[in-house]
Amino acid sequence: MSISMTPAAADRVKSFLDNRGKGIGLRLGLKTSGCSGMAYILEFVDELNEDDEVFDINGVNIIIDAKSLIYLDGIELDFVKEGLNEGFQFNNPNAKGECGCGESFTV
Repeated sequence: MSISMTPAAADRVKSFLDNRGKGIGLRLGLKTSGCSGMAYILEFVDELNEDDEVFDINGVNIIIDAKSLIYLDGIELDFVKEGLNEGFQFNNPNAKGECGCGESFTV
């Protein structure tokens, strides 16, 4: 399994965790949503679940549950700033298409 994160994304996650004052990492997962079927979720993790896989990437723990992992293999998490907008970007080689608003994708 291959999961990666750019230095910009790692720095941003570290900053969020430091400001939060607790947490063992960031959960990257999927939920059923949007017009295309799946949407990414990002949430802080304070406690691991039994089926979680932990990836230490650039000093940050990325936690992915077993169900999401098959759809996220090869993903790169990036943090981009474009003008006044900034946010995480998901570069997923498994995504075959995205909805027009960019909220969801299909595999």
